[in-house]
Amino acid sequence: MRRFTDRLWRNYGQKLFLTATLPLLLAVVVISVLVTLQSRHLAEREIATLERQLIEAKRAELKNYLSLARTAFVNNYGRAAPDDAEAMLAVTRILSSMIYGTDGYFFVYDYDGNNLVSPRYTSQIGRNWMGLTDANGIDITNTLIAQARSGSGYHTYDWPRPSTGEPGRMVAYVIGLQDWRWVVGTGVFIDDVLATVAASRAEVEARVQRTFLYIGGLTLIALLVVFTSGLFITIRERRLADAKLKALTQRVFDAQEEERGRVARELHDGISQILVGIRYALDMARRRLEIGDARAAEDLNKGITHLAGAIQEVRRISRDLRPGTLDDLGLGPALNALIEEFGRRTGIATEFQTAVFRNRLDDEAKTALYRVAQEALTNVERHSGARRVTLDARGHNRGATLRITDDGIGIDPAQSAPTGLGLRNMQERIEQLDGTLRILSSRSGTVIEATVPLSHMLGPQNKEETTKASA
Repeated sequence: MRRFTDRLWRNYGQKLFLTATLPLLLAVVVISVLVTLQSRHLAEREIATLERQLIEAKRAELKNYLSLARTAFVNNYGRAAPDDAEAMLAVTRILSSMIYGTDGYFFVYDYDGNNLVSPRYTSQIGRNWMGLTDANGIDITNTLIAQARSGSGYHTYDWPRPSTGEPGRMVAYVIGLQDWRWVVGTGVFIDDVLATVAASRAEVEARVQRTFLYIGGLTLIALLVVFTSGLFITIRERRLADAKLKALTQRVFDAQEEERGRVARELHDGISQILVGIRYALDMARRRLEIGDARAAEDLNKGITHLAGAIQEVRRISRDLRPGTLDDLGLGPALNALIEEFGRRTGIATEFQTAVFRNRLDDEAKTALYRVAQEALTNVERHSGARRVTLDARGHNRGATLRITDDGIGIDPAQSAPTGLGLRNMQERIEQLDGTLRILSSRSGTVIEATVPLSHMLGPQNKEETTKASA
């Protein structure tokens, strides 16, 4: 699992694609579920309303049929006594003749469950059907009798169609003739209603499926757009990264060549000339010794003096490359030595200000700030024409700040951004430490301020070290 995760998050493009697609897929799933639930809920309400309306229409139709039948036999029933057999026979004949539609008819049961009228199923006449149920176990006769006893009522059950003999769903409406203890009713089949409801449900399911297809299609298009965008961004970022890497590599090469050139010039202009002088002095001393000239000692002393100067020059170059004071004594003494040597070499008036840090800077911060000061002083010497330079280094509750101020001609506004090699080096060194570099320049001078955060300040090891350390 871990290998799969590592492989999954291997490059920037995959991270971008997953970051963009996972919320999208989650949103699509949630939207799909909500749309499905809402669609089905609304559809069920519509279907239930449709079914209720259709069945109400069927019930109203049944009521009208039974009203017509009651009108047909009301005179016979109204004038007859409860045991008038002749009137009963007349009513049964009237109801037996009232057949409508393909499957419509009227039926009569007495309260004991005996069938008296059933023109579509004459075999049922004269038989007792108490306890009759349909294929689903729904009671038929007993329920119809109970509804008739109470006056009237509707009942739904399965019943074979007279025209085909196939079972169908029927809604029956019955009334009670209380004087004769009769159940008079009729029914209509509602298979067409059920078919309409089923068709509506099928249409709803089809709409839901189409909605899913639409959402899936849109999701696929969105994923393709995200993938294409991610691929484009990845290619673009990779090209930019390659270009930045090439530029950085070139800057490293340029810095190396510049440093090598500087060291070569110093070796050639300084140590090389001194060594040539030493060789000349030693050669003269050798010749004078061979001839016994007493001035040989002067040449030897001159060579020794030049040799001491060469040693000092080697130390200076070594100190410029990596000052031992920075490692041994800290940033403050190293900066002090740097600006004093700068003043002696250039003749520019210098001033160094510092405050004892409460904590010590780590090695990365010390080196970065020292190199910033070194680069800034080099720029002052080469370009500013300044007569005075001030270097200030101190710690505070946000970290440590180094400020280099000169009274030179300033930096050209068009070049105020860190575009030069030296300024870019300073900028990148400070950014590596999550610090900030500010360059403020005008015709009256330039201020370079480098700040490193408090995270690069280390706690003192002991009180004696805190007293001695200045950075």
